[in-house]
Amino acid sequence: MSACRAFRRPGPRRRITLPAILAAAAALSLTACGSGDNPKSGGQTQFVQGTGGVSVVSDKGGRQDAPDLSGKTLEGKELDVAKDYKGKIVVLNVWGSWCSPCRAEAKNLVNVANDYKDKGVQFVGLNTRDSDPAPAIKFEKEFEVPYPSLYDSAGKLLLRFPAGSLNPQSIPSTVFIDRDGKIAARAIKALTEEELRKTLDPLVAEK
Repeated sequence: MSACRAFRRPGPRRRITLPAILAAAAALSLTACGSGDNPKSGGQTQFVQGTGGVSVVSDKGGRQDAPDLSGKTLEGKELDVAKDYKGKIVVLNVWGSWCSPCRAEAKNLVNVANDYKDKGVQFVGLNTRDSDPAPAIKFEKEFEVPYPSLYDSAGKLLLRFPAGSLNPQSIPSTVFIDRDGKIAARAIKALTEEELRKTLDPLVAEK
């Protein structure tokens, strides 16, 4: 795809940038996608733009805190990522049941989630733009997703990511949170198994 457009409505064949989800946050409307943007560093945050739209903060001291990611899952259960998965590496995948690239990467996420569950890694989905949870639940059953997804149809949780951080900027996006609850990496594209493992392995090895 040579160009990306601001989000208007879900389309079946392209990765969609996140919308201006709330009227009060209209200025948050994003148009960048593809290989990723490279925002200016804020405070001590410094990250390097990797190939294929994967950005990494290799210096632990330069990482920003992940925001409060809590709410109800697609099944209606309460989930607080920071409390429920304290001390674990969290892989947060932003997705929608209507998103074709999300379907393409689903099996990769499932395979790696199963392979890394005994390595202190917890995958969490963040479902957005699904006005009804039913299609999203069907998606999870179809791909045998073994991890929960927060239901964020209006995108309120996405707005909690700090400006200038490695925040989700497209659907799909994947954010990697280290054991200390800080944002260590971000991908703004559908990921292969190899890319997931390549990003996770250094985090697993960290002490």
